[in-house]
Amino acid sequence: MFLLIRQQFRSESVALRVAACVVLLVSILLLGTAQMYGKTISPLFANPEISTSDDQTTVIVNDAPEQEVIVIGKSVIVNKNARGVLAVGGDVIVEGHVEGDVATVGGNVIQKKDAYIGGDIIVFGGSYKPESETPLRAPGRETVMLGVFEDELRSFGQNPSQIFAPSFSMSFVAQRLLLALFWFVVSMVFTTIAPGAVGRAVARIHLSFLKVCAIGAISFIVIVGIIVGGALTLPDYLGVTLGFLSTFLLLLGYLFGRIALQVSAGKLVQKYFLSENNRSETLAILIGVLLWTLLLSLPYLWVIALFFVFAVGIGLVLTGRAVPKWQTP
Repeated sequence: MFLLIRQQFRSESVALRVAACVVLLVSILLLGTAQMYGKTISPLFANPEISTSDDQTTVIVNDAPEQEVIVIGKSVIVNKNARGVLAVGGDVIVEGHVEGDVATVGGNVIQKKDAYIGGDIIVFGGSYKPESETPLRAPGRETVMLGVFEDELRSFGQNPSQIFAPSFSMSFVAQRLLLALFWFVVSMVFTTIAPGAVGRAVARIHLSFLKVCAIGAISFIVIVGIIVGGALTLPDYLGVTLGFLSTFLLLLGYLFGRIALQVSAGKLVQKYFLSENNRSETLAILIGVLLWTLLLSLPYLWVIALFFVFAVGIGLVLTGRAVPKWQTP
């Protein structure tokens, strides 16, 4: 489990909250990695006013007015004072006074009758449940709720390592088959509309594979850094605009990279395992789609494969106009 207590920090802007979500996601992934190897992550700051229940399922906050508490895999009870609270995979129960924001992913925010919340309330995969008809809130503060995938988000928050090793079931297989059908249709449409672009991308993969991967991997890291750094340092409108453009580039890279890798893999399989009479563009796309769908479904390895798709895709996008130079191995 993971407990983080932050000193003297308050998120006021939309862009900063976006950055906080990115950092939180990275923390969850790191936690999952640690749990894979049987390790635990201890609190970053010790505070006698913050303790854990005997059954290790709830964090109890007494008098900690200058600290924000982030908890993964547990619920939080604020008995007296806290600056802000975020729980992933658990509920937040406010019995006392919270000066800042209260948020939960995969849980509920429960505000007791005489409790006070001074900031916004943000709930993903749960609901806000005040016991009073007129809960004590600071004027002008917002309540944001998105009540979808409650059980899934709670389960993920309590056991983040499951993202690395999804459980195989009939539902999981059916989802992967639908994804394979989706990518087959997308690849067919894309290769029909822009056969030249796909053909040049496949050629660059075969001739300049390491160069494309290196440029794409470095660019991917830089783009993620730009998204987080822009959200932290720039004004809201600039941070959101920069984040949108960078995210669009990532999505474009993933789309183009996956299509190119699928076609490339299918053609390689045809070249080495099928005779010339049995080769076709449609069959190559089908083989490539099935291979990459399988690879992106394998426990633990799918994370590496996903980064690989982003790296190759972004590399192909950035080197797309330098065709003559990149045709030399």
